[in-house]
Amino acid sequence: MAHLLENQLFNAAKTIEQQLDQQLDRLDNLDSDDLKVLREQRLRELKELNNKKQEWLRNGHGTYTELADEKEFFEVSKKSPNIVCHFYRDSTERCRIVDMHLKTLAAKHVEAKFCKVNAEKSPFLTQRLRIKVIPTIALVKDSKTKDFIVGFSDLGNCDDFSTEMLEWRIAHSAVIDYKGDLMQPPDVKRKPYMNRPQKTIRGGYDSDDSDIELDD
Repeated sequence: MAHLLENQLFNAAKTIEQQLDQQLDRLDNLDSDDLKVLREQRLRELKELNNKKQEWLRNGHGTYTELADEKEFFEVSKKSPNIVCHFYRDSTERCRIVDMHLKTLAAKHVEAKFCKVNAEKSPFLTQRLRIKVIPTIALVKDSKTKDFIVGFSDLGNCDDFSTEMLEWRIAHSAVIDYKGDLMQPPDVKRKPYMNRPQKTIRGGYDSDDSDIELDD
């Protein structure tokens, strides 16, 4: 059995080595014109990315901000294709934990708009998105809600989850560019524990698998 496993590992390593050799051969065979084309293509990509970043920053990306009302939420959804929105309440301590992590992630992921909305002051939007548990993070892509992070149940059921854990969970909805392994949660070695029950608005959370249009 051990010998069979050793052969499998050897064959896998050999296949990877052959693929790398093929890629190196292709690079070695490129002439000056090919290299020039690749360099120009890369420069165009960098320029496009820089233009996108400048547009994101003009739209308030890079910082974690509070939206004044529901109207502002709809305006943001028209300008920013990727939104991470925290629905909070002042009296809920766990919302301050979410604030701390999202502030860090907002500076790291300028490709998404990180914001928060006071659920009690935005009843129409809260009902429209069926938000009944505080805190809830709505993940919006192209003006459609793709997912919700409800309370801390997806974050290890603990208050001391890491920023990386929340980043990993957000990344599953493709609203941020994530370089890690989506199959492996960063806090997998932590021992989860149950804390205070989640505070609710008018009962429990009513989940819905379908996307919710955000057209105002």
